[in-house]
Amino acid sequence: MTPAQRLAALSGLPPPAIVGWRRREAVTGADFLAEIGRWQAAFAAHPGQRFGLFFQDGLSFAAALLGVWQAGKQAWLPGDQTPASRQALGACVDGFAGDVAPPEGLPLVVPAAAPAPAGPLDTEARQLVVFTSGSTGQPQALTKRLRQLFDEVTALEQAFGASAPGAVVLASVSHQHVYGLLFRVLWPLATGRPLQAQQLVVLEDLAELTPPGAQAILVASPAHLGRLPRVDKLRVDQVFSSGAPLLDAALPDCLRVFGRAPIEVYGSSETGGVAWRQRNPGAPAHWQALPGVEWRVEDDALWLRSPHLDDAGWTPSADRAAAVAGGFELRGRADRIVKIAEKRVSLTAVEAALRASPLIAELRLVPLTEPREQLGVVAVPSEAGWRLHDAQGRRALAEALRAGLADVVERVALPRRFRFLPELPVNAQGKSTQARLLAEFDPRRPALRAIQASDAGLDLTLLIDAALPQFDGHFPGHPILAGVVQIEWAELFGRERFGIDGEFAGMEALKFQRVIAPGQRVTLSLSWTAGKLGFRYHSEQGPHASGKLLFTAP
Repeated sequence: MTPAQRLAALSGLPPPAIVGWRRREAVTGADFLAEIGRWQAAFAAHPGQRFGLFFQDGLSFAAALLGVWQAGKQAWLPGDQTPASRQALGACVDGFAGDVAPPEGLPLVVPAAAPAPAGPLDTEARQLVVFTSGSTGQPQALTKRLRQLFDEVTALEQAFGASAPGAVVLASVSHQHVYGLLFRVLWPLATGRPLQAQQLVVLEDLAELTPPGAQAILVASPAHLGRLPRVDKLRVDQVFSSGAPLLDAALPDCLRVFGRAPIEVYGSSETGGVAWRQRNPGAPAHWQALPGVEWRVEDDALWLRSPHLDDAGWTPSADRAAAVAGGFELRGRADRIVKIAEKRVSLTAVEAALRASPLIAELRLVPLTEPREQLGVVAVPSEAGWRLHDAQGRRALAEALRAGLADVVERVALPRRFRFLPELPVNAQGKSTQARLLAEFDPRRPALRAIQASDAGLDLTLLIDAALPQFDGHFPGHPILAGVVQIEWAELFGRERFGIDGEFAGMEALKFQRVIAPGQRVTLSLSWTAGKLGFRYHSEQGPHASGKLLFTAP
């Protein structure tokens, strides 16, 4: 009997001695099956057909989920409890079960006193709905047939089941998402592996949550694996990572702590599991398809045919790829969905919410990868936005904008870095390219408050922030902006504003008349004639510096 067949008939199977653990307390298969039956009876007695589930405890979640399916009804899994998600759920379901308050107006379903008799599941039934962000920017309800889930569990066992066949499965990821649902709940239930109901918060708790003498499988997130504790080694027999790319920088620590690289699984809520790799020393870095999954690359896009998809034909994925010997390499996403701290974030939805703010006139979002994955905002404030900025500072404006996103994005995925400009940066073709937007997040770059045309060229108003790294060590107790930095800024803005392509060839007529200190507002006046960039720094205090930079012909 395959894992898929076991799941379809789970409630009719002889119960295993231990189906899971609540910390160090064993949960028997008989008790678990009885709990499924009580949930089945409760959902069967309810006139509704669609039920939202949100449980912290993995075994309670599994029992309620299987109870919904046994009752022939549909489970909806919100990935979080933000007000926007709760409101969306309340409009879609007939009841709610879980350990948090239901959305307003929904009844809370509780287990019945007596279990209902079990029966086989209809694997073609569409009995699971997960929320994901679509290309429109609004949360999308994605429906799954049970067959899609169960066939994927069979593929996981075929690919990874030979190692640690009886190990307890522990996870630092939520079962409310497809990755956690499959690896943390369905796979162990279908293969007789006990699962730990308690979600792992810190890896130091792994020893406490692993039963004495048991092997352990860790289902982790890339964010968790990117900040491993300073320990020599943790006793784990298998480690999985999915939900977002695992950074190369995390691999040395994984090898140190676990003695092996994690098994990385590539997929999505829409496609299910697609491929895997394990980047141990000397191993290839490309992706290999999971059993039963076919792929091809067409016009730089990855196409899939898989039993984990609802459509039996070829389906385009949201990723670009290139075929290599033995598999494929990923080349980035083709849509506007990004992963921030393992949360799927729709750039379209965030942009729409920010544009609705009276504080913003225009903006672009920039996914950043250093020092960690986070969302950056390059924005042109409105008049009201600039008033707040000038009166209370950049941080106050950023916090006001973040507050307006509370119902759209989970807190861990909120934009962390803001750049406020008088106009959006563009290249010579008038396009706000990714490279040009990323340049605004260089910490050595001064804040630009205003741009004004002059008879000679351009006047740029610069805000000289005390946090600029150029002040470090220059000089302790009396920081001033070095002359070389002033020259670098003149060249930087001159190249951007006038499209200068030539090589730097020298300087002439340099004068440094007055120091520039932190907290000042300084105007940089620029003029361009063939081969020469004139610059002049001045403020209410008078002139600070001036000169000409020479460039060769491009």
